[in-house]
Amino acid sequence: MPHALAQAVEIATTALAVAGMAYFLAVLVAARIFLHQRRAQRSEFSPGVSILKSLKGLDPGMLEAFRSHCRQNYRGEFELLFGVWSLDDPAVTAVETLKAEFPQCEIRLILCPERLGTNGKVSTLVQLAVHARHEFLLINDSDITVGPHYLERVMACFASLPTPQKDAERMGQQAKQVGLVTALYRGRAHGSLPSRLEALGIAAEFMGSVLLSKWIERGMHYGLGSTLAVRREALERTGGLLPLVDYLADDYELGARVARAGDRVELTSEVVETSVPAYTWRGLVDHQLRWARAIRCSRPAGYAGLVVTHGLSWALLNIVASGLSPLSLWLLALSFFLRLAQAMNVGAGVLADHEVISNLWLLPLRDLIAMAVWIVGFAGDTIVWRGERFALKGGKLVKVAQS
Repeated sequence: MPHALAQAVEIATTALAVAGMAYFLAVLVAARIFLHQRRAQRSEFSPGVSILKSLKGLDPGMLEAFRSHCRQNYRGEFELLFGVWSLDDPAVTAVETLKAEFPQCEIRLILCPERLGTNGKVSTLVQLAVHARHEFLLINDSDITVGPHYLERVMACFASLPTPQKDAERMGQQAKQVGLVTALYRGRAHGSLPSRLEALGIAAEFMGSVLLSKWIERGMHYGLGSTLAVRREALERTGGLLPLVDYLADDYELGARVARAGDRVELTSEVVETSVPAYTWRGLVDHQLRWARAIRCSRPAGYAGLVVTHGLSWALLNIVASGLSPLSLWLLALSFFLRLAQAMNVGAGVLADHEVISNLWLLPLRDLIAMAVWIVGFAGDTIVWRGERFALKGGKLVKVAQS
């Protein structure tokens, strides 16, 4: 490598490693602010809630996840609506088992055979919403496990007072009511090393970026698929679920539309758990690329800004670029320390993910994979989702014909 080019690479990786350390510090601050502001959300406000779940096949721990929704300490009424494309779907057996175990709960299995768009999950949700009896709809993924106070704490957010008028005026806004509530989540790995890396990435990478964006942007402006609780009137102001049937990041898009329509998006104190499949390496890469390209389509500037989130990887590359210079060794040591602090504060502190500490030794590998996926994510528009191949066009899914 020519000397001038080598020097440029060394300078660039040094600058990016320093920027990465600043990012790690910012996430630490955002996490501390969230922990300081977080309180157990309790309220007498207990409206009726319709929980909608789109099903396709069996996910690890699915039945136990369903059971957790039936064990709620909630004063109000709630119902569970499960939608399937076909009654031959193996998830039907899990729903029938649930109904037998919890006869006191309002549980309905609904056939949703219409394919309204390329996003099959949203197609099912559109058809389920027609059958919902209550004013509040709560959508979450089929593998989400929740605590016994989940509904109580999520719905308490809707009882929050609108943005104080004085604060709203200072921010150039009108007072807003809460239109949608979303939730942080942790991952439960199942067996394989790629599964552990995925769960570690959720706790040590993705959730930290959510907390930082909430702090910098003075609130949430999008939703997470772990929980999308929405007022019907707020949903109707966005045009409902039907306009989302071709979007990949439907959760992000729904929250963004609620925010643009003039309602607040709130982040509950409750943390839920997602089940991470026992991925193969190919499955992990496919999932990570789908995630990366969804973010790139939803937040292009934000995706480019992810360059600073890879501070540890830049510090490792700086070691190579500098030929093991003393400065590069100090940069790596400090970067690794801050990265560990961020992972522990967000993963163990905010998310109560007890697997994070035992998996900390995997952080360098996890971060190198994440940076490689981020770079590849800039190119190409093809993703694989539940065995089907799609192209992304403006955030929407276009089915790719099988060759």
